[in-house]
Amino acid sequence: MRYVGSVYRPPSEAYSYILQVSIGCSHNKCTFCSMYKDKNFRKRNIDEIFEDLQMARSHYSQIRRIFLADGNALALKTEDLKTILQKIKELFPECERIGIYSAPKDILRKSVEELKSLKELGIGIAYLGIESGSDKILKNIKKGVTSDEIVQAGKKIIEAGIKLSATLISGIGSEENLEKHALESARVINEIQPDYVGLLTLLIQEGTELYDQVHNGEFKLLSPQEVMKETKILIENLHISEKCVFRSNHASNYVSLAGTLPEDKENLINILDENLKRPYDVKEEFFRRL
Repeated sequence: MRYVGSVYRPPSEAYSYILQVSIGCSHNKCTFCSMYKDKNFRKRNIDEIFEDLQMARSHYSQIRRIFLADGNALALKTEDLKTILQKIKELFPECERIGIYSAPKDILRKSVEELKSLKELGIGIAYLGIESGSDKILKNIKKGVTSDEIVQAGKKIIEAGIKLSATLISGIGSEENLEKHALESARVINEIQPDYVGLLTLLIQEGTELYDQVHNGEFKLLSPQEVMKETKILIENLHISEKCVFRSNHASNYVSLAGTLPEDKENLINILDENLKRPYDVKEEFFRRL
C-alpha cells in the first residue's frame, strides 16, 4: 500500500483497506488538529489510485471493507468518486462497505441525488467530525462552519441513505464552556439523529494553535471529573428516536462507555455517576496517548 504521510482512519475502519484518494485536508485550520499539518492538500491522480487498487487486488484474496482517505475525500468531484467506486466494484466484488471522511462543506456542495449515486456504488458510511454544537466554540476552534451547516450536512447524508457516524470532542470548549458545549452538542445530535455517535476526549498536540493557547493560559483544560460531568450533561440531553450506537471507548477517553440509545441512556448515566464517586479510578494521562 502506498500512502503519503501518517495514516489516519476511524477506529471502526481498523481492518479496512485504506485507499488514499486525496492527500491532506482542504481546510486544515482547526486549532486542535495536527493530523495533516505535514501535507499540502491535493487530489490524487485517478491512474495512481487505479494502480493502488490493482496492487491491493494482487496481494489480498478478500477485502470486505475499504476506507477512502485522507481528511476529506468527499472533496473530490462526484464523477471522479464514481469512477473510483466503479473500479472498486469491478476489482473487489466481495467488498461489503466503503467508508469516507466527510467535511460539512463537502457534503453541502453535493446534491442529495449525487450522494445517492455514491451510495448506490458502495459508500455505506460517512464520518462527520462535528466536534461541538456550539457556534461560539466552532468559531474558537476555527472549524469553518456553523452548527446549522453541520445539521444540514448531517441530514443530507441520512436523506441519501448513507449511514452517518458523528464525532464530538469532550473538553473542546474549555472549562468556561463546559455546559454550553454539552447542551449545544446534544441539540445538534438531536436534530441530525445520526446512526452512530463517537465521543473522543481532547488531547493537546504539540505544534497546534490550541497547544499554544493552553500553555499561555488562554485555554483551560478540563479535569477528568469535569469531562465526566460534561459527558453526563450531554447524554442526559440526548433524545434519539431511532437506534443509535453510542461509543466513548477511544484511547483518549478517561472512562469507557458503550451502548445503544435510547435504551442504554440510563445505564450510561449510572456508569458516569459511579465514576464521579471515584475520582481516582480513571485512565492515567500516559495511557490516553497509546
